[in-house]
Amino acid sequence: MNSTLSPSPAPRFSRNALIVGSVLVFHGAALWALQSGLVRQAIEIIVPVEMLAEMVEPPKPKPPPPAPPAPVKQQVVKTKAPTPPPAPRPMAIADPTPTPNAPTGVTTPQPPAPPIAEPVAVAPAAPPAAPPAPPRIVLPSSDADYLNNPKPTYPAMSKRLGEQGKVLVRVFIGIDGIPDKAELKRSSGYDRLDRSALEYILKCRFVAGKVNGVPQPMWYEAPVNYVLE
Repeated sequence: MNSTLSPSPAPRFSRNALIVGSVLVFHGAALWALQSGLVRQAIEIIVPVEMLAEMVEPPKPKPPPPAPPAPVKQQVVKTKAPTPPPAPRPMAIADPTPTPNAPTGVTTPQPPAPPIAEPVAVAPAAPPAAPPAPPRIVLPSSDADYLNNPKPTYPAMSKRLGEQGKVLVRVFIGIDGIPDKAELKRSSGYDRLDRSALEYILKCRFVAGKVNGVPQPMWYEAPVNYVLE
């Protein structure tokens, strides 16, 4: 017959005794350390280190202050001060009962108004100056008896053919009365009569024309008539 042996249970008191002993040893060591000054040294070492860490730690930047609100511009309403009424003026009330030893008022007459000056007549503006008189011109002439001018020559061929008419010659006369040049102004209709008239005028003498009494050279229109008798 096989017999099985069961293991014996471990004693419980040994574990509890170990815990209790450890606690007693810890407390004893703590008491010994407290008495010997080790705890105080540890506290002195730990506390300065923590304070130094706090001092070395840089301060956190402060947040910027909020911007001030924009001022609201209030509209200023100007109130017009009321105009005070005029102060009452003292009025003199006539007292019919004369007061003894009262000063007698003297009424000063108003000075006469200055005479109104009569309006001064404004002299009329002077009329504009009259324009200068035009120069007095006297045209040349060939009618003077002392000139002894001949009569115009009638061409013989014009007489036979019955040619007749009036020629107007334009001639330039100098201050000595002598013709300088002549040109045909109006024809008679016949060439022979026109040439004869130009030759005749250049042979004549004239009284020179004058401007304000002074002889001046000028043009003159001299007529020459050819009439058959």
